[in-house]
Amino acid sequence: MAKRRGLILIFLSLIMAVGAATIANQWVNGQLVSKADAEPNTQLVVTAAISIPFATKVEGRHLKLTEIPEGVLPAGAYTDLAEVEGKVSTTSIARGEILVAERFASHSRGSTLAALVAPDMRAITVRVDDVIGVGGFLLPGNTVDVVAARKTRDQRAITETILKNIKVLAVDQDAATEENEPVIVRAVTLEVTPKDAEKVVKARTEGSIQLTLRNPEEEDVIPPKPVKRVVKRRAPRKAPTDSSVEIIRGTDVKNTKTKT
Repeated sequence: MAKRRGLILIFLSLIMAVGAATIANQWVNGQLVSKADAEPNTQLVVTAAISIPFATKVEGRHLKLTEIPEGVLPAGAYTDLAEVEGKVSTTSIARGEILVAERFASHSRGSTLAALVAPDMRAITVRVDDVIGVGGFLLPGNTVDVVAARKTRDQRAITETILKNIKVLAVDQDAATEENEPVIVRAVTLEVTPKDAEKVVKARTEGSIQLTLRNPEEEDVIPPKPVKRVVKRRAPRKAPTDSSVEIIRGTDVKNTKTKT
């Protein structure tokens, strides 16, 4: 009896699995549009079938072809699914969004994180705690300022913002996350220039560093350069000089002094 019941359960599980696979396949096929099925005066473009988080390696399930009118194709948009598969998203992408090349990075070898590092930039990891890590609210894609603190010989504390608007590439070993809740992490990876990487290492050696979370919409305001006022100096007045005028009247000659 127990053996027969087990066989029935296995049989029902197989039927349910086949049914679920058939329904999923039909749904996927319904999301895809082939070039043959495209309407006249339209063209196909690759869009996001589901939301694609930051630093995600793109798979076929993330993509679908969508018809748009001819002549409105955005610059850099993909028109073939194979062009996007295997790339890494450099920003979060919403469902239904048209995929363009500037929002993806090639991933030929190495880790996914390596593909996110921009040309001429470097990734550096700093050890953090719940304070340095802004209470766990740091997520990949955020931007931060780096504040360094150290003590002088007379034990006076000095603080200085050494880096501004630095992109967070990863927290711990995660380069992508859909969580919005604070999570305590032990390390944060930042994208910096080689020169800025030296500043971070020096600051950690001399004292401690603190990360401050920035509003992503905020831009640094560059203070205007001071305008140099040119003051024209007047030429000093010359002191009056004495001169003499000779007056001749007949045989009478007189010298009269005048000031000029």
